[in-house]
Amino acid sequence: MAAFKRVLVKLSGQALAGTHGSGFDQGALAHIVDEVLAIQALGVQVAIMVGGGNIFRGKLAEAWSIERAEADNIGMMATVINSLMLRGALSAKGAGDVRVMTAMPITSIAEPYIRLRAVEHLEKGRLVIFAGGTGQPYVTTDYPAVQRALETRCNVVLAAKHGVDGTYSADPKLDPAARRFTSINFDEVLRRGLQVMEQSAFLLARDHGLPLHVFDFAEAGCMARICQGEAVGTLVAPDVPLAYA
Repeated sequence: MAAFKRVLVKLSGQALAGTHGSGFDQGALAHIVDEVLAIQALGVQVAIMVGGGNIFRGKLAEAWSIERAEADNIGMMATVINSLMLRGALSAKGAGDVRVMTAMPITSIAEPYIRLRAVEHLEKGRLVIFAGGTGQPYVTTDYPAVQRALETRCNVVLAAKHGVDGTYSADPKLDPAARRFTSINFDEVLRRGLQVMEQSAFLLARDHGLPLHVFDFAEAGCMARICQGEAVGTLVAPDVPLAYA
């Protein structure tokens, strides 16, 4: 039996680019599809929030002197492209009914985000991909990932990372003595100054008691193991003990 009824998977745009760093990689998309379908096969209801960094990054906007509000609008459109690409890849693998819901109206290609409609889709076993962030600038996709998870009553946010398999006591690339936490509470993360998600998103999750599970997305089968209750990666939650791997 799955440990969670409903999850939101937070993916970066890099997850679609693979080793290329930008654009799309067929192998990376196939990996995403396999991982998502594996947890859906466990009976877990799945929502996805994907970033847009494989198409447009803030550093590029700075280099071109594009103001922040305009850059964020471009970034939100990039998340729509990624969501449609992901829907196409999932549908090609027989995922069934996959819905893309956007924070800004683009009704010819996706549904507008309506909270109760999203909940209904999930309850009917449909995959739901949230695109367009919040529809407003000055917000990264971390924040709407937590917001949408709360709005649609998800049990946990599965925060996919690249090149790191959880949250560590220090940067493992710089400190060989760094240790990975298997579980840690929100207040301890803040006390230690650790980076789990963008700060406003992290505080929103903390204030509403929404667990975050940080893991290495490159590890095949990782999400399925988490959804089956295995101690993979790092669980950040309100009342969990401080524990190391």
